[in-house]
Amino acid sequence: MQKFDLLIIGSGPGGYVAAIRAAQLGMKTALVERYNTLGGTCLNVGCIPSKALLDSSEHYYQARTEFAEHGINTGSLKMDLAQMVARKNSVVEQTVGGIDYLMKKNKVEVFHGHGSFEDSKTVRISRKGEEDLLLSAENIIIATGSKPKVPPAFEYDKKRIITSTEALQLTKLPKSMLIIGAGVIGLELGSVFSRLGTEVTVVEYLERALPTMDKDCSKEILRPLKKMGMKFLFKHQVNSAKTQRNKAVINLQKRDGGEPFELKADYCLVAIGRRPYTDGLHLAKAGLKTDEKGFIPVNERLQTAQPHIYALGDVIGGAMLAHKAEEEGIFVVEQLAGQKPAMHYRLIPSVVYTWPEVASVGYTEEELKAEGRAYKTGKFPFRALGRARASGDLDGMVKVLADEKTDELLGIHIVGARAADLIAMAVALLEYRASAEDAARICYAHPTFAEAVKEAMLDATEKRPLHI
Repeated sequence: MQKFDLLIIGSGPGGYVAAIRAAQLGMKTALVERYNTLGGTCLNVGCIPSKALLDSSEHYYQARTEFAEHGINTGSLKMDLAQMVARKNSVVEQTVGGIDYLMKKNKVEVFHGHGSFEDSKTVRISRKGEEDLLLSAENIIIATGSKPKVPPAFEYDKKRIITSTEALQLTKLPKSMLIIGAGVIGLELGSVFSRLGTEVTVVEYLERALPTMDKDCSKEILRPLKKMGMKFLFKHQVNSAKTQRNKAVINLQKRDGGEPFELKADYCLVAIGRRPYTDGLHLAKAGLKTDEKGFIPVNERLQTAQPHIYALGDVIGGAMLAHKAEEEGIFVVEQLAGQKPAMHYRLIPSVVYTWPEVASVGYTEEELKAEGRAYKTGKFPFRALGRARASGDLDGMVKVLADEKTDELLGIHIVGARAADLIAMAVALLEYRASAEDAARICYAHPTFAEAVKEAMLDATEKRPLHI
């Protein structure tokens, strides 16, 4: 039996980053992955492939709708979805290959096969056609991630009733697509297919899109998505989804009552969230169990009921984000090395990679109201920026929330071009507990999208934005 200082089950962002950091700190580290490639959902069937298709589809949409205004005549424009998917696959292959390189560089031992507990310090690796392996470790991290959530009433056949995994592999453009769920995945993949010409209808049980983000962000992003052609049915519940004669059929009705009715499309994409993936881990053998929602309970140090076994990422709940899992991986490993790291969950940014993008960090206005906390707001629209007019990216706004008395920044919310990159500045401001006045007095390059942040800060501080 091989022995390690640290054994990690799952090679997604949380797992592989933890492995790298552990190796950097001198730990003998093993990484167990049940699939043939490293990287987990994010690199293989999530973040990376979806962003590749989002970029490709946006290029096509811009060429079809915006290039002429810039004096670029494309002539007879043709869309090749199969090539888009081939490029996406190439991006995934290169990225996954990079993780393989990093494991070798850092001397992390990788084991492919299904990992499960034999006892609290022993993991069995089951491999097809080969003898099982037994590995032991002083400390173990569970980083097995999540899978798409599909209720039993949705007949998930992976052909017409699909999840994001199958949607990312389609090589023939659907004429129509129903999407159940107006969260991040629903809006991102909906925008991909809508840009390419698919008739997209999004059905959402709640009253708005992106329900976990600030309500103003939800309102702002709907305008460009509707302009693109996406349709939305809010406050509707889906009773069933099934396949009939090569069509996806959903039965739905208004949430507050009304007669059920049916909608048909080429595909139905189920995007209502994800569930923790602990299947086949044999947690009980390690003295562990999940809670009523399937998550593994942990304490503030991310220790499970067995102090030497840690869990992180999607499998413990909270924001199901790759960068959250990465930070948790570093957090756990540095503790094991005797360091004193910290996790600031309120300061983990959220991003939606539509175009314009949506990005958010800190409190939403709805959360501050619920807490009864006194606050002030500042806003600035992108269309008032010279940079936005020059590029044609007029949709969007920056919204900031600050404490009414101290002026400390509490939340920053951005809808607009490059919001995913701008939010890093927002996180830094909140990490260092800057005031809105502090942020307003920074010199921002002109012309840039970042100037909208400065203007929103001025609006929050003294209601004196310069350019509106």
